[in-house]
Amino acid sequence: MLVLLPPSEGKAPSGRGAPLKPESLSLPGLGEARRAVLDELVELCSADEEKARTVLGLSEGLRGEVAKNAGLRTAGARPAGEIYTGVLYDALDLASLDAAAKRRAGRSLLVFSGLWGAVGVGDKIPSYRCSMGVKLPGLGALGAYWRAPMASVMPEAAGDGLVLDLRSSAYAAAWKPKGEVAGRTATVRVLHAQLVDGVEKRSVVSHFNKATKGRIVRSLLTTGARPEGPAELVEALRDLGHVVEAEAPTKPGRPWALDVVVREIH
Repeated sequence: MLVLLPPSEGKAPSGRGAPLKPESLSLPGLGEARRAVLDELVELCSADEEKARTVLGLSEGLRGEVAKNAGLRTAGARPAGEIYTGVLYDALDLASLDAAAKRRAGRSLLVFSGLWGAVGVGDKIPSYRCSMGVKLPGLGALGAYWRAPMASVMPEAAGDGLVLDLRSSAYAAAWKPKGEVAGRTATVRVLHAQLVDGVEKRSVVSHFNKATKGRIVRSLLTTGARPEGPAELVEALRDLGHVVEAEAPTKPGRPWALDVVVREIH
């Protein structure tokens, strides 16, 4: 099983250890593309703080993120699973997993990134600020920039098993499974169901959407569930207590669409 995750907007501070070693990152086929983004981002943030802040879409209060990007090559690196924070990662709580579940996480979780393309949770990276929605002056919109490099490495990374896609739309744009891979891919939407004047109405709630996705991944890791495909994933999630409604693709080359329905927000 391969699980595709979005990053978090906010990130923990860089570590105090050795700086980034680009050649050590997962998906080495992305090396050249990563170098190009890193080079332009560091140059931009080193040369003109105001321009960099505009390009990155940073408020005045986040001005310090520009200096952080300028120092990416020398900043200490720590596992990506520690760098990414926020609602999804709080619910996933990688640090508290037992040893077996941590090994499963290291093998199966990929975090998509505007700067790195995608990294494993064990890959050591510095803290940075560069979303997939950024348009760099030289390379252009990163969502579009990453499509070709990702298309060259992701089919192999997906192997022959289930692909569980939990990315937000901005990060999903960087790679869309096609063909046979798409047929064993499941996308997940979390819906909040509540009664309004006796009628059940459903809505997407961003905070709880992220928290539920984190809990889903954690439960799969801790139980050691190994669904072979989307249909088996539906059964596994139901066994774990989730209310799941599934829609199989009506045409070849399209993913399964899963709705996880929740009635209590916490």
